[in-house]
Amino acid sequence: MNNKLTENFTWDEVTFSETAIRLGLDNHVPDELLPNVQRMANFMEQLRFAIGGRPINITSWYRSPEVNAAIGGSKTSAHMKGLACDFKCPYLGNPLAVARFVAESNLDFDQVIHEFGRWVHVGLAEGNRRQLLTAYRGSEGQTIYLNHLVEIPT
Repeated sequence: MNNKLTENFTWDEVTFSETAIRLGLDNHVPDELLPNVQRMANFMEQLRFAIGGRPINITSWYRSPEVNAAIGGSKTSAHMKGLACDFKCPYLGNPLAVARFVAESNLDFDQVIHEFGRWVHVGLAEGNRRQLLTAYRGSEGQTIYLNHLVEIPT
């Protein structure tokens, strides 16, 4: 398979996982999920166009169920369907600024999550909801979600 998925994104970005490498887990995309990955890639290209072609740094895209379990991801994570991407975009600023940019755009998404003040999660679905969330760790280590984009509570 050619490494280039779209003009600006590669298959390596889709499947790279430090956890998969460290634990020896398979993180290849099953054939039946290839259309989902292509849909997500097209969305990311639209986002890159919206920010004037500036770089987007992918931190997590596809996750096999084993990789998702190993990192403690949601059991219903869109990453396992190839329909979610975590990323940073330094050109736009910190992750909250990036999340707000996506939220204010005319891009069609299901979720934008400002996650832990460290990156932005964007997910796609059938019947996108344009849901905006902020995720942070509670005092006992649990993930707490707020139904809006805000600075991470301290």
